[in-house]
Amino acid sequence: MLYFAYDLLKDCYHQLDTVDPVSLWRLVYNLAEKPDAFRSAKQYNCYQRFVYSRVSVENCSLSNTPKNPDIENQEKCRTNLVSWKSYVCRVMERICAKFWEFALHVPHIKSIHEEKMKHNKVLTILKFCCEKNGKIRNIRDGFEDALILAVKNDIPEVIEQITQFFPLSIRNTRDDRCTLYQLAIMNRCENAYNFLVHEATYHRDSHHHRAGYYFQDNLLHLAAKLAPQHKLNKVNGATLQMQKELEWFQEVSKLMSPEQRTTRNKEKETPMMVFSKQHENLRQKGEDWMKSTANSYTIIAPLIIAIACSAIITVLGGNNGDTGKAIYEKKPSYIIFLVLDALSLFTSTTSLLWFLSILTARYADEDFLYKLPKRLIVDLIILFMSVTAMLIAFSAVLYIMFGQENWWILLVIGVTTLLPISSFVTLQLPLLVDLIYSTYGRGVFGKRSERRITS
Repeated sequence: MLYFAYDLLKDCYHQLDTVDPVSLWRLVYNLAEKPDAFRSAKQYNCYQRFVYSRVSVENCSLSNTPKNPDIENQEKCRTNLVSWKSYVCRVMERICAKFWEFALHVPHIKSIHEEKMKHNKVLTILKFCCEKNGKIRNIRDGFEDALILAVKNDIPEVIEQITQFFPLSIRNTRDDRCTLYQLAIMNRCENAYNFLVHEATYHRDSHHHRAGYYFQDNLLHLAAKLAPQHKLNKVNGATLQMQKELEWFQEVSKLMSPEQRTTRNKEKETPMMVFSKQHENLRQKGEDWMKSTANSYTIIAPLIIAIACSAIITVLGGNNGDTGKAIYEKKPSYIIFLVLDALSLFTSTTSLLWFLSILTARYADEDFLYKLPKRLIVDLIILFMSVTAMLIAFSAVLYIMFGQENWWILLVIGVTTLLPISSFVTLQLPLLVDLIYSTYGRGVFGKRSERRITS
């Protein structure tokens, strides 16, 4: 449908001067209903973002006139003027261009290329509609609905284009009691919020509207309320959901003055009181999940402690009757066993103490932001080290007892040791990655430099 609209506009580009402005606003409204058609809705990983930024697409302009119609002649005129460094750079650019042309035969790169092409075409349609209606001063019917829908669907591209040609629209909505900032916060639309707060601050009185009231609730009261369920479902687990809600609360509190952070609403509640009340059930679910997870791991840690302690006390192979030292003391495999067994003992003991700290934590609201996730991350990493060290130490014992310089036994032991280690990584790594990314990653709002919307 979007490709059809793009092709139709391109074919009839020179006949669009008489197009009905209301129809263009309807098209913008339809685009605001489709967040998946824009780049901001895509959650690419690091590799996909790299490919997306490097792969090139053809010019998506509706006009058939090329921007640089005489590029070849221009390059010939400049050939004698450029230095050898510029020449090398241009050669490298052409090599990279050829590489990406060849890479388009790879299925997943081709898919990213097609998505980027779709995003560019949709953005071209959006720019055309807003630019056409922006030239007509009295034509404003329709942009309010499209703007509100874009905020609710978290599409900063639509917000940017409408506010670019209608700057005052950022302060206008059909409902005088609710501003765009409040809509973005209530619906937990981080992309729209980032644009409105960090990119659209050139508007006059923007701070007044950011700190406006909605039924006597300021922005921090709105951020303190529980997010819509479909937004919470995007995050795995009650603990990470609580963490995301706290990130929203802290981010919005940065916009507020100290007096506004303690302002009471019509129910005589401060924003923090509203947050605690609204998130009581979510906090309880997060506490139950953390305790059940810690209880599960506290079963493993004592077992490793018992095994490692008994193994290190029992001298493998016995003692030398004359010196009293271990018979295998000079064998490298025995030294590996001692070191890794001691490491397993110490790490499992440390892990047990950290798990006990989770079980005895106070579970205040603010603890879910950093303290509790950090403890669980440390626990999982230390426990993985303990399990790995124990298995390798056990493998060293098997090699000492049965290896007898037979390399194939070492190979069998190594393969069988990797089985439980890989199982542990496969089962627990997704949880660890989610915790690390949510706690130490870009967060809900990301870095300021990455929030800007490319036109």
